[in-house]
Amino acid sequence: MKSGFWQNSLGLRPGDSWKKELIAGVVSYFSVVYIVMVNANILHDAGMPLKAAMIGTILTSITGCLLMAFGGKSPIVVVPGMGINAFFTYTLVHSMKLSWQEALLVVSITGVLFTIVAFTSLYRKISESIPHNLQHGITVGIGLFMTFIGLQKSGIVIAHQTTFVAIGHFSEPAVIVACITLLLALILFIRGIQGGLLISILAGTGLAYLLGAIKPQQQMESGHIFKEYGTLFGQLSWSGTFSLVFWIAVFLLLLIVVFENIGLIASQTQMIDRPERFKGSLRALSLTNIFAGIFGSSPVVAAAETTAGIAAGGRTGMTSLVTAVCFSATFFFIPLLAFIPDSAIAPILIVIGGLMVQNVKEMDFGDLTEAFPGFLIMVMIPFTYSIVDGMAFGFIAYPIVKLALGKGKEVSPVLYVIAALFVANFVLHALL
Repeated sequence: MKSGFWQNSLGLRPGDSWKKELIAGVVSYFSVVYIVMVNANILHDAGMPLKAAMIGTILTSITGCLLMAFGGKSPIVVVPGMGINAFFTYTLVHSMKLSWQEALLVVSITGVLFTIVAFTSLYRKISESIPHNLQHGITVGIGLFMTFIGLQKSGIVIAHQTTFVAIGHFSEPAVIVACITLLLALILFIRGIQGGLLISILAGTGLAYLLGAIKPQQQMESGHIFKEYGTLFGQLSWSGTFSLVFWIAVFLLLLIVVFENIGLIASQTQMIDRPERFKGSLRALSLTNIFAGIFGSSPVVAAAETTAGIAAGGRTGMTSLVTAVCFSATFFFIPLLAFIPDSAIAPILIVIGGLMVQNVKEMDFGDLTEAFPGFLIMVMIPFTYSIVDGMAFGFIAYPIVKLALGKGKEVSPVLYVIAALFVANFVLHALL
């Protein structure tokens, strides 16, 4: 592939193989396409129509991969992020009481701010101002939270009046399906089977129908899917923009998407030995977040599954372009994907939660003033069933313990501001 167009637009170099890029794009797609079902399922919990949420997820993924292909010139796959979608539904909507329309505006405004950050040196200053223990504590906490959600949605654990949670009824078909799907997903993932999570979802769906685990009310209403999507596309609500809660949501979401994507993109551009493409890739991803809110999706990240495409030989934007084309074909399968039950999707949340918890290895527990605030975030996110409340405990505790030891100068001004916003949020909720 020596065409000047491809070399200039997608970043191909002499020696890059378009055949490897093609294969890498397909591999990346099958490794990450499960996100269409899983993300839509989580957004559905926020009140969005399921099929419309699938369309929003696909459109956002196509846009992100295209921007990454021509703007970042990298093989990075851009899709709605696991963990951040939980923040969207279970924190912004369920905990902070924003409507999903207001939450979508939070996403787009965050995208605008992220774009400003990405096109300046602010991304470096924000990332450096947040202690690594707090950053990793958030990832671990969200991983535990997602695991808990997956266990609940699967029926493996259930709410109980006296103990809050209890072991589910393993005689129920849906729980049997969830357990088998979880084991299959874990085995396929450990063995490194490409598309293992997708295979697990499809196998779990087939088993659910065989065992009669599909409830009648889970069957989706008929109708044209794009007509239904009209109730989601561009439905951003400005009604909450004058509230403090809204802007706290924007600020917190901005922090999460900035330092999560900085780490992911930095490692992925290093893997392809082209670190000079970091800035372009970060900028492409930041722009995608603006479209995510408009299309009706939670924020995007540089997917961890990108490594599958890189391992298959992907080095340029050609890989992302091929993945975008593959995502376009997913539209034809939406009517079928809408019938996938929770018992087939929930186990994937558990597996991904387990992967996110591995970040605990990156935390420093040698200094208690660094360790304990991170620990608070890690445990309080799932215990309070709120990502924002869990983060608040850690971000407020950090400057307090530092000041108690006379180390207040070690705390960045940005962190003091964040802690003050969390305190203001608690006071506001107490007054209301």
